[in-house]
Amino acid sequence: MKNLKGIFEILNVQNSEAYFEEFTKSLKNNITTWDYFVNWDKVVNNVEKIELELNILNYLIGKSNDVIKLELKKILKEYPKVALLFPILVAFREKHTKILVSYDFNTFNYKDFYFNLRNKLSENEIDDIIYFAEKTGILKLISDKRIKNMVDYVVGIEVGLDSNGRKNRTGKLMESIVELFISKICKKYEYEYLTQANAKKIKEKWGLNITVDKSSRRIDFVIRTKQHLFLIETNFYAGGGSKLKSTAGEYRSMFDYWKKDGHEFVWITDGFGWNKTLKPLSETFEHIDYILNLEFVARGVLENILTKDS
Repeated sequence: MKNLKGIFEILNVQNSEAYFEEFTKSLKNNITTWDYFVNWDKVVNNVEKIELELNILNYLIGKSNDVIKLELKKILKEYPKVALLFPILVAFREKHTKILVSYDFNTFNYKDFYFNLRNKLSENEIDDIIYFAEKTGILKLISDKRIKNMVDYVVGIEVGLDSNGRKNRTGKLMESIVELFISKICKKYEYEYLTQANAKKIKEKWGLNITVDKSSRRIDFVIRTKQHLFLIETNFYAGGGSKLKSTAGEYRSMFDYWKKDGHEFVWITDGFGWNKTLKPLSETFEHIDYILNLEFVARGVLENILTKDS
């Protein structure tokens, strides 16, 4: 990392070693905001798309085991779109699945189930859907009134499925927090910036070339100051794992590419996950010019870097 006197003064440290120590000491446990828990707009939208069909299925609630299959068959004949519901009722979004229905010492038997939208279902298709509903346990839950209302039940399913997106939301939250600072800095100094920019977008905007390791690479923030092009990547790691090591190695390579292009690279990363993976972080710290965390951004280090030659 560069020996930047101005940054050391901001952080009240004397050298790079003290900088790195301060960096690790000021990593944040989490950046959880209210938006982290549930994306309610997505949940409500997904439920509204199938609300009519769910209310049709409400007719089956409490039907006895000996008639519920017959009643479901009638529904599927008259309202084939109801078939689309059964994957989501078991928290599964795919429209096709292959299930191992039986196995023996030498034989594994699979059966395909399809839940695509069709105007009419054949007898075999209806039988397959009923079989799926029975074997997954959904019919019994409906018959036993364990499910009181299909719409409310699916709201719960959607909330559960949405929790799988929390990892991605943490990344988006990190970007949102960093952008608050970037937008203020750029407004103050009349800099332009792009979000999620690829090489083509940068070329079109400023006529500048950047080297990329893959055509799909998108850079979180690209800032054009009066003197330089700054390429900024952000991430947050609450937990450890091999991903941290690979990310550190990846950014060492990107720094080399962009340095050769004549551009500046700033990596803003945070999270307690780094406490379990300090070696690759330290190696990258020694190799590239700028590694910041959110605390350093808040204390003015990013502004100092962006304006150092202004």
